Amino acid sequence: MNATTLTATQRETLAHAAEHNEGRIEWFPASVKGGARAKVLQGLVARGWAYRDGEHHAVTDAGYQAVGQERPAPQEEAVALDEDNTLEDDVAAAEASWAGTQAAPARKTRAPRDGSKQAQVIALLRRPSGATVAEIQALTGWLPHTVRGTFSGTFRKRLGLQVVSDKEDDGKRVYRIVEAGDSETAGSGVFGIAELR
Repeated sequence: MNATTLTATQRETLAHAAEHNEGRIEWFPASVKGGARAKVLQGLVARGWAYRDGEHHAVTDAGYQAVGQERPAPQEEAVALDEDNTLEDDVAAAEASWAGTQAAPARKTRAPRDGSKQAQVIALLRRPSGATVAEIQALTGWLPHTVRGTFSGTFRKRLGLQVVSDKEDDGKRVYRIVEAGDSETAGSGVFGIAELR
């Protein structure tokens, strides 16, 4: 098999892989699309100029010779060999110490802007008497589901505030923000899905 038996498409494909992709066949001429690419690969493999390498195809030594190139020598490792395996042991120890102790990066929390609707709602919820959804709606113009979504999403998850709810004697549900560990929350339900409905 010599270079003269290559088609123009095969030559371009092999040469590009040899020169640009470290021998991986990932590029084809613009005129080769869809099923034609599979046919080109089949032809290269059938003639011994390419082989399947996992999910990709790669150029064989014969493929390099067919396009007049030499297979590049493997690059030398940048790290000297560790005869005592101390580097490997250090890496294993570090990985073991990280297992189970890696916490998700802390989210940056930002206080609401002074005078914003969020700041006004937080002020209402920090009152000892708390606030009802209707009171917050009157202040903000939000719909009930927006108010409740703000409690669980923005306030609890993003700002880390603990919103609790209590049902008053008149049947109205009152929401308040309390500090974590506050003794007043013992009889209150921490805000959750059950209190929303």
